[in-house]
Amino acid sequence: MIIIIMFASAVALFASIMFINRLQVRVPLTILMGIIFVGSTAMMTLNYSHHFGMHQETTTTKKVIYSASNSSLPLALYQPVGTSGKDDVYIYNSKKRQKTPDHTQANEYTHSKIKWTKRLTPRLVTTETRWRYNNGFFRIMYMGTGMDGTLVKRTNVLEYPQAYVKITTKQAGQLKKQAASPAAKKAQATAAEQGRSAVAAKVQQALAQNPKMSASQIQRVTLQAEQEVQAQAVKAMLK
Repeated sequence: MIIIIMFASAVALFASIMFINRLQVRVPLTILMGIIFVGSTAMMTLNYSHHFGMHQETTTTKKVIYSASNSSLPLALYQPVGTSGKDDVYIYNSKKRQKTPDHTQANEYTHSKIKWTKRLTPRLVTTETRWRYNNGFFRIMYMGTGMDGTLVKRTNVLEYPQAYVKITTKQAGQLKKQAASPAAKKAQATAAEQGRSAVAAKVQQALAQNPKMSASQIQRVTLQAEQEVQAQAVKAMLK
């Protein structure tokens, strides 16, 4: 709307100067159109330079994510960017199975990091700060300028269970290649049997310490033990 007002007032200002002969009409109309033109131009400039009529609004979203390896292995995948590690891109799935994985944004407004937690399932916590109009008046005035929702900053925190292993996409490719060999498949079968025994032992140990454990508590201990066993297997393959 402000753009329309600015151009309309400029046309009206030019027309009043060039085509209105009566001085009594031309002078006040010229002054009025001049004020409107200067005022609308100033509002437009201030909106772009200082976000006039706007305020910053912060929102936080949380969603469960899955390993992009499309396997049961507890892997936290990332693509190194630069040498500082501050711009690394983290890769994940929003569904248990998907062809093309999702990834965190790589731009000057976004910072992404991993946080190791006691959760048993990975989660992505995204906090965004954007510019929003103060009220309906400014929303109408600046309609079409594209300033509403402008990103100020974004933080992605990928919360992974402590047992997960952080590896690069290159390492993930090496793991997949190794797992496809006949020798690796045989070793995986042996490791799986040993893993089941290790998980059962951990569950029995937890039950011995707390015989009154509920079904959900037993399930939690079992899942945590499975993640730890799988993580040890991944680390062994990466050596």
